[in-house]
Amino acid sequence: MTAVEVRDAATVLLLRDTDPDADGDALEVCMLRRRAESEFVGGAMVFPGGAVDPEDRHDDLEDVCRGRTDAEASAILGIDSGGLAFWVAAIRESFEEAGVLLAYHADGDVIRLDDDATNERFATHRIAVDQGRRRLVDVCEEEGLRLAVDAMWYFGHWITPEGAPRRYDTRFFVSLAPPAQTPVHDDHEVVDNVWIRPKTALDRHRAGDFPMLPPTVASLRAVSRFASARDALAAAAQITDVPTILPRVVVDEGGVRIVLPGDEEYGEGDTGGEPLGHWPLAAGGRDGSSK
Repeated sequence: MTAVEVRDAATVLLLRDTDPDADGDALEVCMLRRRAESEFVGGAMVFPGGAVDPEDRHDDLEDVCRGRTDAEASAILGIDSGGLAFWVAAIRESFEEAGVLLAYHADGDVIRLDDDATNERFATHRIAVDQGRRRLVDVCEEEGLRLAVDAMWYFGHWITPEGAPRRYDTRFFVSLAPPAQTPVHDDHEVVDNVWIRPKTALDRHRAGDFPMLPPTVASLRAVSRFASARDALAAAAQITDVPTILPRVVVDEGGVRIVLPGDEEYGEGDTGGEPLGHWPLAAGGRDGSSK
């Protein structure tokens, strides 16, 4: 069997606070529905994200990134170099798939896309970046922007199990959604977008009408412990150790299943513990139990 290349990838959970529900929870997360005909996880609900492209890896990234050098980003990810590209890729994918750009103006203010002229200009930028005709870095240089890598916190690391037709080594980030930007799905790779409370998404997944992969489910469980986006981000900022989660495919009389570390069927090499169970609890956090 030919070995499948494992590609680097990055994903970002965009969080916001809305009116609290009866339990006092105000946190919502932006989710996208992939096109049903997609070769990879067609029809699934996902967060903005995708492969780290060569255009994300240039030496000039630090000039348009605020708050982290490549050395600092690489140290956080536990790699020798090139770590900043994962932050850039997550921001680019958020811009391409959801129309949300995590970036600052020169004065430090988060970019707003709530006036017609700016929105139209950046819609043009978005198409050019999505089609590979321009790098996001070039757009930032033209518009005088710096990417908000300082406001994105690394909290998850998942590798697609062996045997899958496509494999990704994916880093998960979390960030506050810009207040003056409205997500708009690209209608190409993704066909819908929704703001949803993590607990609602998990309930709907259990009911069978909100299809998600294990990393998505685990990420939602992690953020569902918090009553607000601010609390979740404060907790994420405290994380210093992010374990690598490598699911395994098990074939038995029950069919083909994916098992995770901590599952009885996982076998040798299990490091134990619930995926993403390392999240520290902050003010407003829950008890950390699985939903």
